[in-house]
Amino acid sequence: MEPDLLPTEVILTYPRQSLGKIQLDWMPQPGNYLDLEGKFYAVLERHHHYQYKVGGYCLQKISLYVQAAKSLDEQSLINGRWVVGDAECRFNAHSEILRCAVNPEGPCEGCRSFEARN
Repeated sequence: MEPDLLPTEVILTYPRQSLGKIQLDWMPQPGNYLDLEGKFYAVLERHHHYQYKVGGYCLQKISLYVQAAKSLDEQSLINGRWVVGDAECRFNAHSEILRCAVNPEGPCEGCRSFEARN
């Protein structure tokens, strides 16, 4: 049996534009990353669109609002979720989207502002 494929529209938040429609076999959550034609995007929001059919509502499609992400190379696992950058640094934001205030573009390796977290 084939898994259910979800019709999904991927929308870039800034500048607002549709990146296309795809079929997904998984349910992306905000904070997940999506590889679309070799480019990486961070999922910011997910909207469900339902259609009424006899017997109830059915999920018709999903809209994913994303922002461009540089790379998935530098990630750390904190309390069961992935964050951008080296979480051992005092300045790390512990966020899926933002690395830190000091060096938001990265990379963490070789950063002059690196300070170990106490």
